[in-house]
Amino acid sequence: MSFSLLRYFTLGLLLALGATTASTDVDWWESATLYHIYPRSFMDSDGDGVGDLNGITSRLEFLKELGVTATWLSPIFESPMADMGYDVANFTKIDPLFGTMEDFDAMLAKGHKLGLKIILDFVPNHSSDECEWFQKSIRREDGYDDFYIWQDGKIDPETGNRTEPNNWSSVFQGSAWTWVEERQQYYLHQFLAKQPDFNYRNPKVRQTMLDVMKFWLDRGVDAFRIDAAPYFVEKMFDNGTFPDEPVFDPSISPDPSDFRLYTMNQPENAELLYEWRSFLDEYQSVHGGDTRAQIIEAYTSIEYLSEYITNGTHIGGQLPMNFNFVHLQSSSTAKDIEEAANNWMDVMWTRHKVANWDASNHDNSRLATRMGSQRVDTMTMIMHSLPGTSITYYGEEIGMPDGQSECTPQSTTCDFREPERTPMQWDTSKNAGFSTANSTWLPVNEDYKSLNVQIQRGVARSSLQITKGMIALKKTAAFKAFKEDGGFSYAALSEQVFQVVRTAVGREEYRVLANLGNQIESFEGLTNKTMEYVLLNSYSPHNYGDKVDLSKRIILMPYEGIVLRWSA
Repeated sequence: MSFSLLRYFTLGLLLALGATTASTDVDWWESATLYHIYPRSFMDSDGDGVGDLNGITSRLEFLKELGVTATWLSPIFESPMADMGYDVANFTKIDPLFGTMEDFDAMLAKGHKLGLKIILDFVPNHSSDECEWFQKSIRREDGYDDFYIWQDGKIDPETGNRTEPNNWSSVFQGSAWTWVEERQQYYLHQFLAKQPDFNYRNPKVRQTMLDVMKFWLDRGVDAFRIDAAPYFVEKMFDNGTFPDEPVFDPSISPDPSDFRLYTMNQPENAELLYEWRSFLDEYQSVHGGDTRAQIIEAYTSIEYLSEYITNGTHIGGQLPMNFNFVHLQSSSTAKDIEEAANNWMDVMWTRHKVANWDASNHDNSRLATRMGSQRVDTMTMIMHSLPGTSITYYGEEIGMPDGQSECTPQSTTCDFREPERTPMQWDTSKNAGFSTANSTWLPVNEDYKSLNVQIQRGVARSSLQITKGMIALKKTAAFKAFKEDGGFSYAALSEQVFQVVRTAVGREEYRVLANLGNQIESFEGLTNKTMEYVLLNSYSPHNYGDKVDLSKRIILMPYEGIVLRWSA
């Protein structure tokens, strides 16, 4: 049976009844609101046009205003920035572009004082080729000889020319192998040539990465977002060589990952997550405090994500990220949303009682651009009302669209992901209040004077107010009861209308109705309750405090999104 038939929810604002009785077996990461900051683009404190740690620190009160649980920072470590920080040169140093370790400590201290958890991006698959470890490996220094994956390559018997060890290709195009003259071998890089892959068959590598985790935990970091989990380990034959993969053929499948039989999703990947979970749990048992969670980035099938949590014998990461909503487009319907939700819930909720919802990030186009600005608020209502954890990428709370860019995935002079990484739009001043510089690292969106935090703070039904209202719901009894029997349900009521219900049975109920379409919709007999309008988007003709008898007819205007409340 589809989970959409089983979920009966209750949505709530911070009303008197809402924050009382609730389930007690919910850890912080299970029903959190995570706020994803791309540090280059959040706030510039020193006028160089690039966001930095002190800039983030200066805006932490805004995160408290939103009501989020934690903020996750994209990489801030020392890096030559070939892949915007995902090519780490030193895993325990702050890149000077972002500030100093003292700046980081100050940010962490202020975040904790405000009740915010700080989550760091952990990049364990590879380092920069400028990392000291890689340079030592090139020189075959003791302890680093096989810290990375090296191969001799092949000799063509006809020409005598040297060729790559096999046909593996990089995720970022081209061969996955690069020759190093000094060492007279090829090294493996699943991504850029400047991002050599670690060799996790080497115990020293595994211990080194645990030491990196401990370094940041000792400073007070609360959790890690684990980058690129499907790529940690590759298939290797007993003789130390690697098999060829099928050649990508779009006529068979448009997804290149379907042909990565030996460079993705190997069983050792989950084993690493189990090892890290054991380490993090042991750290907590010694040092106390809340759970140090693993939030796992993996664009892969649901079965592999499930295995990242447990294989039945070992336990791993708490929260594999759910990217199903990232693929929604302007043509997507309520039924598409139901299908995307079911794809996750039918496996991950059934097996693990785990859910999270992420609709945009630093690698994917923003909601306003993909689905249309008129659907931003309804999607915000849906994402934050579904059970589990919701993830907000900076700027989504005000409905920022992608910036202008002529970059394409084939470009070698710029990054095609730049449009979703433009500076945060704070106010109507120069550079949207992001920086006092004459120019910023990416241009500020042209719409910033009409679309920014300052303006939306003063508009009752702005995207910012919708986001804040939805986050507040998570503190109610109805939302906290999501793991109890009858705690939630969701369904597409029609092609374009999606409903989520959150319930503290017999005490409180909240109902989200989101019309994604451009037609008036009506429904009769949704429930026998009379409910109150407590959150409305700008397309709704109703007023706060209006009542509706749901045993009769309710009408939804095009793109209208509402939250209704009932209490005993």
